[in-house]
Amino acid sequence: MAIHVAGLAGILDIPALWLFDIPMKPPTQRQLRAGELIRHALMDIFSREEFADPDLAGKSITVTEVRISPDLRNATAFCAPLGGDEMGKTIAGLNRATGFLRGRLSREIDMRVTPVLRFIADDSYDEARRIDQLLASDRVRRDLDRKIGD
Repeated sequence: MAIHVAGLAGILDIPALWLFDIPMKPPTQRQLRAGELIRHALMDIFSREEFADPDLAGKSITVTEVRISPDLRNATAFCAPLGGDEMGKTIAGLNRATGFLRGRLSREIDMRVTPVLRFIADDSYDEARRIDQLLASDRVRRDLDRKIGD
């Protein structure tokens, strides 16, 4: 069985077992440091700049994490609008504004190459809220009370 993986060179056929055999290396200290530098710079840019794009105008955007490639040329920023309203439109607007944001970022940070930016919706807050609701439900509370009473 082959799984289709979209890559820069097109679609590759990779056997499913190979996906699990490849060990994932954790990010290096250099990648973590560069990611935090970019995250802080993006937050500064978002707080100062006014966007003409109607999907971004007047929105407060939070950058929760920036993951950067080992060669520091590509960065993925996980973002969410404050309140989580219109997440899809906001992320699409940010991806349309990557050229503008990359230019502003190059003035903010001191790196040899300003990375190519990509924005992805961060749904970790929604997931945390869902888990809190699940733990607060009567069904889970009943099971927890039963274990305490044993």
